[in-house]
Amino acid sequence: MALSGKGRAAVVLVATLIGVAVTANLGAWQLRRAAQKIALQDALDSRARLSPLGAAELPRSADLVEAQHYRPVHLRGRWLPERNVFLDNRQMNARVGFYLVTPLQLEGRPEVVLVQRGFVPRDLRDRTLLPRVATPAGPVDVEGHIAPPPARLYEFAPSATGLIRQNLDLGEFTRETGLPLAPLSVLQDDSPSTAGDGLLRQWPRPAVDVQKHYGYAFQWFALGALMAGLYVWFQLVRPRLRRHDARA
Repeated sequence: MALSGKGRAAVVLVATLIGVAVTANLGAWQLRRAAQKIALQDALDSRARLSPLGAAELPRSADLVEAQHYRPVHLRGRWLPERNVFLDNRQMNARVGFYLVTPLQLEGRPEVVLVQRGFVPRDLRDRTLLPRVATPAGPVDVEGHIAPPPARLYEFAPSATGLIRQNLDLGEFTRETGLPLAPLSVLQDDSPSTAGDGLLRQWPRPAVDVQKHYGYAFQWFALGALMAGLYVWFQLVRPRLRRHDARA
C-alpha cells in the first residue's frame, strides 16, 4: 500500500530523528571514551611520581594489582633467560617485531616477576631468526613500573608454547613453568643497567590514541548534522521554494 504525501513525510521525519539521535549518542560515547582515557592517564601519571616500590611491597593478589598500575618499582634479582618468551606481532615506533619477556627471580624472596624487557624488530627475511639480547648472568637491578600483562592479540590456533608466541597468559605460564609468578607484570625502563642490550623501551601511553576518539566523535556529529541538514533542505526549504516559484 502506497503512502500518502503526509505519510511519507512522517516516515522521513522519524527516520531522520532516529538517525540524528543515534549518531549524537555515538559521538558522545566517543567523547566519554576520550575523557576516560585522559582521566586514566592522569591517574597513572600521578602514580608514576610516587616513590618506587621494593620487592617486599609488591601487591600479593591480583585484586590489588590494578590499583598499583604504573607505580614505579626497583627490583633486584636474577634473570631466568631459559624461560624467555618473544611475543610476536608487536609494534613500537611504527616497526613490527617482538616484546622480550623474561622472568626475574627476586633476590631473597621466592616470587618470580614477569618483566617485559623491551622491543626488538623482526628480521624481515626470517621471522624465526631472533636477535641476540645481552642478558647479565648475575644479580641485576631492574627499574620499571607495574603494568598489566602483555596485551592479547587474536590468534587462530590455541595458545602456543616455546620461544616465539602470540600471547602469554600469566596463569598458563605459571602452570607451564612451575615458577611462583607474582600476579603482576613489570615494564622495564631504561637505566644504566640496560645500556647496550639493544632493546627499545618507548612504551605506549594509555591515552596515546585519544585523538582517535575525537576524530570519531567529529565524524558521528558531522553525519548527524548532515542528516538534519538534508532533511531541512529537502523537506522544508526546497518545497517552499518550489511553491514560491509556482506562484511567481
